[in-house]
Amino acid sequence: QVQLVESGGGLVQAGGSLRLSCAASARAFSPYAMGWFRQAPGLEREFVAAIRWSSGITSHADSVKDRFTISRDNAKNTLYLQMDSLKPEDTAVYYCATKVRSGDLRADYDLWGQGAQVTVSS
Repeated sequence: QVQLVESGGGLVQAGGSLRLSCAASARAFSPYAMGWFRQAPGLEREFVAAIRWSSGITSHADSVKDRFTISRDNAKNTLYLQMDSLKPEDTAVYYCATKVRSGDLRADYDLWGQGAQVTVSS
């Protein structure tokens, strides 16, 4: 069974950068897409960014567009989220997820990682 393991979270000052990684354990790994979501305390989980695994087509939430960039390394079965110009409101637990069915990149994900805490201080 595929497992997703996130890394790279931490504490950073506003305006700083972090890069999250999500490694998939399976050797044969070809989802339709992978995505990043986040959940802040007291709020619902929200879409951040997604990428179609084969083509590399991406989608980013308006709130992170021009600041966050999703990418993947197919050879390493690893997903990344480069986060620049971080703001305190970006503080949340960030989750990676895989999607096997085609369709809306912002919904219908099947497998989730354990989450990585990102805290942005003002």
